[in-house]
Amino acid sequence: MALSVCTWNVNSIRLRMAHLDRLVEALAPDVLCLQETKVRDELFPLLELASHGYVHTALHGMKGYNGVAILSRKPLQDVRTQSWCGREDCRHISARIDGIEVHNLYVPAGGDVPDAALNPKFAHKLQFLDDLGDWFAASFGRSDPMVLVGDLNVAPLDTDVWDHKRLSRIITHTPTEIARLAHLQSTLGWVDVARRFVPPEDHLFTWWSYRQGANGTDWRTVNRGRRLDHIWATAPVAETATAFEVLVDARDWLPPSDHVPVVATFGV
Repeated sequence: MALSVCTWNVNSIRLRMAHLDRLVEALAPDVLCLQETKVRDELFPLLELASHGYVHTALHGMKGYNGVAILSRKPLQDVRTQSWCGREDCRHISARIDGIEVHNLYVPAGGDVPDAALNPKFAHKLQFLDDLGDWFAASFGRSDPMVLVGDLNVAPLDTDVWDHKRLSRIITHTPTEIARLAHLQSTLGWVDVARRFVPPEDHLFTWWSYRQGANGTDWRTVNRGRRLDHIWATAPVAETATAFEVLVDARDWLPPSDHVPVVATFGV
């Protein structure tokens, strides 16, 4: 038996419904974890997704911002939502699928100034990562079968960005954020599934700015990407991983999201 899990920052579910048709045709994942759905739960387009077999759903949305969802062809159990830093901003939902607890996360972007003393958005991002790490460490064990996916808004490796030296001064790739993400990863010994299939010395991106492709330039040629979308698993699940893919072509789908879908398959 296998379980394929796809994560995608869809940047408004109602704008990308035609894209989801193409995603399902290309990847046919068992589970779709979406971020930035930007819609209240009662307005989520469930009927269209049910036509693709995603009849089991867990939603945690709000009007116009954020929002996460788990859409599954397999039954969901123990659906939970979590709030962080005293805010009800719909960034974390989890469910158990085939005995695996799947966590879908949308980490705050952090604004533009990488200084927590000057930028409250950056301070919030760092606190979010710290609190998340503390919660995982206190709530679970390393042997628990778990998958963590989502837009973590941090590109941790030098090869996760197009220019390490330049981007180390830019939010998503600063040493402070990378250290926070490393602490989160260490809490349960989370395995970065992507880097089990793509060597750490190779560049790997999942996000390209909307500014690329403007003025007649081609985003593929410029290729100033970052890897912000991640699939992690605890050791018992990571050991069963059989496939990983970044659907790069989705960046060409109009109107595009600046993120592309990422999928991993586990033998469970």
